[in-house]
Amino acid sequence: MPVRPRKGRGAVGNPAGRFETLSRVAEDDGWFREAQSESLRTTLEVDTARSVISRNSSPDVPFEQSVNPYRGCEHGCVYCFARPTHAYLGLSPGLDFETRLFHKPDAPERLAEELSGRGYRCRPIALGINTDAYQPVERRTRLTRRLLEVCADRNQPVSIVTKSGLIERDLDLLAPMAARSLVQVMVSVTTLDNGLARRLEPRATAPAGRLRVVAALRQAGVPVGVLCAPIIPLVNDAEIEAILEAARDVGVIAAGYVMLRLPHEVKDLFREWLHHHLPLRADHVMSVLQQMRGGRDYESTFGARMRGRGPFADLVAQRFALASRRCGLDRGLPPLDCSRFRVPARQGDQLALF
Repeated sequence: MPVRPRKGRGAVGNPAGRFETLSRVAEDDGWFREAQSESLRTTLEVDTARSVISRNSSPDVPFEQSVNPYRGCEHGCVYCFARPTHAYLGLSPGLDFETRLFHKPDAPERLAEELSGRGYRCRPIALGINTDAYQPVERRTRLTRRLLEVCADRNQPVSIVTKSGLIERDLDLLAPMAARSLVQVMVSVTTLDNGLARRLEPRATAPAGRLRVVAALRQAGVPVGVLCAPIIPLVNDAEIEAILEAARDVGVIAAGYVMLRLPHEVKDLFREWLHHHLPLRADHVMSVLQQMRGGRDYESTFGARMRGRGPFADLVAQRFALASRRCGLDRGLPPLDCSRFRVPARQGDQLALF
């Protein structure tokens, strides 16, 4: 059976993960045709963990520790670098990643325990880096909100990257934290084109909605920047200046960008997406990507993996720097304050005399 895109889903296919010993290929022999279901139901299962804080030492990632309340993401962004992590669960990085989700219902309790540990040293926590902490299932689980409550109670600084308008729900927590320099937010804006956004990131908040949320965050006093990510050659790179100008108009104070990354299974998923949605440009897009990655689909070298190499990558860097300076978005977000961190006293604790 020929595979075709499904409405509301980013990946076209559902290939086996890289650790599987068997793979299945649909083949149309002309004898039997079974209708392909247009919709796939999203399921949510429990993911257990003894700890929720993940440590990171990558020199090109601006955080040392993170908390991810979810595995998989219903936003369905076809380019998501986290898709290959579903292979560790024996599931496909394709449609499984955006339909078979996992959550950690006890994550707030685990986080409270870890923050109270004797060996814990306060550093900013990046919330929802692997997959969006404000994806649609957060409306009913409220996991991210509960994690924020734990952090607010302890003055634990937090950084958030999201493309969801749901973050506006938690302004009552974020605004007081911002007043104490405990939170900063980056809102990802991939494109201003609604049609392209529906195909690239089908269940994420529409571009205009994200800009509206940015304005609401700024009005509440929350430091917020815009993240042009990912920049995809010949797909959305022409919008860099327009995105930054739109962000400036709603009060953004900083900006950043990441070049498209295609680790592991993502390269094949993205190539399949191109041939279905942009068939006339598919080969050209992949050719430019490979020129930036030393002739390969992906290069994992620190530094180069986020920006790429070569003339096209250099041109994007120059354009972004010039547009950011012109729009006043080259100052960066204000630093987070770790000096306020405290662990609330618990019943039975020995209190200090002075």
